[in-house]
Amino acid sequence: MKRTRWTSAGRREEFVRPEGQIRQSQVVTTFGPGALVDLVDQAVLVGGLDFWRLPAGTRSLTEPRLRDSLARRLAGSDLQLNADRPFLEPPRGDDQAPSYASGIEVLELPRWFACQNESCRALVRSDGLELKSGRYVHFCERGKRTEAVPVRFVGACRNGHVDDFPWIDFCHAGQRGGERCAAPSLKLEEGATGDFSEIVVRCESCRASERLSTAFAGNQPSCSGERPWLGSEGAEGCDQRVRLMVRTASNVYFPQVVSALSIPSPGGELDEAIERVWDVLKSVTPETLPVFRTIEKVRVALEGFDDEEVLAAVRKRQEGTAAEVEPLRSAEYRHLIAQPIEQPGDLPSSTDTFFARRAALDWTLPAGVAAVVLIKKLREVRVQVGFTRLEPAVADLQGEYDLGVESQQLALTADWLPATEILGEGLFLQLDEDAVREWEARSAVTGRAAELEAGYRRAVAGKRKPPEFPGVRFYLLHSLSHFLVTAIADHCGYAASAIRERIYCAPAGDDAPMAGILLSTGTAGNDGTLGGLVEQARALDRHLRRAWDEAVLCSNDPVCARHSPENDLEERYLEGAACHGCLFIAECSCERFNRHLDRALVAPTLGHDPGLAFFRERP
Repeated sequence: MKRTRWTSAGRREEFVRPEGQIRQSQVVTTFGPGALVDLVDQAVLVGGLDFWRLPAGTRSLTEPRLRDSLARRLAGSDLQLNADRPFLEPPRGDDQAPSYASGIEVLELPRWFACQNESCRALVRSDGLELKSGRYVHFCERGKRTEAVPVRFVGACRNGHVDDFPWIDFCHAGQRGGERCAAPSLKLEEGATGDFSEIVVRCESCRASERLSTAFAGNQPSCSGERPWLGSEGAEGCDQRVRLMVRTASNVYFPQVVSALSIPSPGGELDEAIERVWDVLKSVTPETLPVFRTIEKVRVALEGFDDEEVLAAVRKRQEGTAAEVEPLRSAEYRHLIAQPIEQPGDLPSSTDTFFARRAALDWTLPAGVAAVVLIKKLREVRVQVGFTRLEPAVADLQGEYDLGVESQQLALTADWLPATEILGEGLFLQLDEDAVREWEARSAVTGRAAELEAGYRRAVAGKRKPPEFPGVRFYLLHSLSHFLVTAIADHCGYAASAIRERIYCAPAGDDAPMAGILLSTGTAGNDGTLGGLVEQARALDRHLRRAWDEAVLCSNDPVCARHSPENDLEERYLEGAACHGCLFIAECSCERFNRHLDRALVAPTLGHDPGLAFFRERP
């Protein structure tokens, strides 16, 4: 589409705007490789990383802990991360001077279009239409030209494949063993409501027809194994059946995003120093290091570090992995609970990416709460490692995925992953470990844990390699987190959808048990936030009381309170006493798609033993 602009010299000229615009941070989540996107005039599939055009100077994001963790998990797979630039930001576009040298290549999908003439409604492939002014036109009867739009359906399977739904074979499935006619001419007849039961695919040549609703009742074609975002060599074998999907449905694409906070770590100073002069040190040897030290920027960066430790750190980075990597969230939790108490004048510097202090409060912490931490500066790096379709993959308690199970790859040859950087603030709440263990040992809690686990087993039945049951401790932390998001949002100046949770949970039997909640807010490509959330940590006693009040009674009680995950006709197996009236929040804020929730674990709830609640009394 052409637009007019005035140059600095006062000349009037025309330029072509890009066909679509997506925020960089959205490319790493909602609209990553393999995602279906609706543009103004077209429906497209985002190309894989091999088809991203990265301009010179594309920013590389550094997060050593995340790099080492992923390198360990990817060992032996087709993807081997580049030790020098493992995480790259999506390419930036210039709306005023768009260039084919920078951007993300997409391909047309679906390739079937429906004529908008009500008396025609032909279902035609794009190669049988005329492209005029960026839109497809169909020649109907008597020479009439009518705009054709992409059909709103695609075919996808559990293995992550996606392609055009096989309309011709589907329409002729009931004809003499599924034989198709010599010259099929399809027509898509939709009812007044657009419901599947009212949509009929009809062949005008042989009069064969099939209702779209039969695609859910046995007439499911075999999957072709197509992975068009990977190019012509992306197809693979598949034993699944194709599911008919609305192309804009929320379950067509579930990104797998792994993130890490940029916290100081032992040896981090040396890693940061090497990072600053990596362009020089990446080819260093024991013989050349003394020579490199004569370069001014290398001398300044490596001052205080001897040759042996520098060479060891360089070798570690060249290999792209560490001998032993502490789990991501365990390292973060250990660092958060070790923060000193804030002192007057404690402020982060302009170069800090992380600054936290234990809050000095003028009120006594409620029973069961061990500490409150104010995080005035926070940096989080998010990296997409894969995606699934139809059903989301579940991360483990460390926020990491089993990349060998039901996960589709983002590229065939790329040795990097797309990443984004979030700068912001947060608050951290640590529960008392002794209090949590005492609560877990109560007979009411062990009985509820068995009921929740039974529901979980029913939910994951039939899955190839389901993750372990997260445990009743996770249900408690997750439910309390949701209540706090809702309570704090009314006072902090940010919408509830702008506050994101991060659950730190490890069972009592773990080497390093965890019981903590991090609530944060931040923006990508910005300088951070304004402090509205972190200051709410000083009033957390009020927010805990508000959360307790909300947990005690739901507007949907007694139905909500008496919900059993073990025996549920609605198949809501992954939550206890939880619904839209009490616990559910925006899914962009929740780590688990509003699952693994039970308010009866937080506060006394109608129809349950009061001993089931962690906070028996109002905090």
